Amino acid sequence: MQQQFLQLFTYLFWPNPGNASYGSPKASGLLLFCALLILLSFFLSFWRKRQSEQLRRLSSSWSSVSFWFGLTGIFLTVARVEQIQYVAMRLWWVVWILCAALYLFFQVKVFRMRYYEVLPKIGGFDPRAKYLPKSRR
Repeated sequence: MQQQFLQLFTYLFWPNPGNASYGSPKASGLLLFCALLILLSFFLSFWRKRQSEQLRRLSSSWSSVSFWFGLTGIFLTVARVEQIQYVAMRLWWVVWILCAALYLFFQVKVFRMRYYEVLPKIGGFDPRAKYLPKSRR
């Protein structure tokens, strides 16, 4: 167990993992994905203007977050290919993914808190109604 933990720790924190080039499918896929995130940020800024007020308030940070996640992803990929020590660590990709997951979690939580549907009350007769005070007109 301790040996596996040590191997995982070494795998994540190794300062220069190496074995990456711009021609490898992983690096080119990550670059393409991060470039698509940057393009998505520009699309989201135009898309937001045509939405309702509720969705516009919720999506206010989507374009900037998409841009910055794409930019940092490109930076991390280039650092890995160019073998820049300590910036090329696999740990930074784990941090990047955790931050993205945390952001998505909070977006879903805010959406559920703000935009809930009030169900109509199916009520009938309240026996206390005749004893409660009436409103004055």
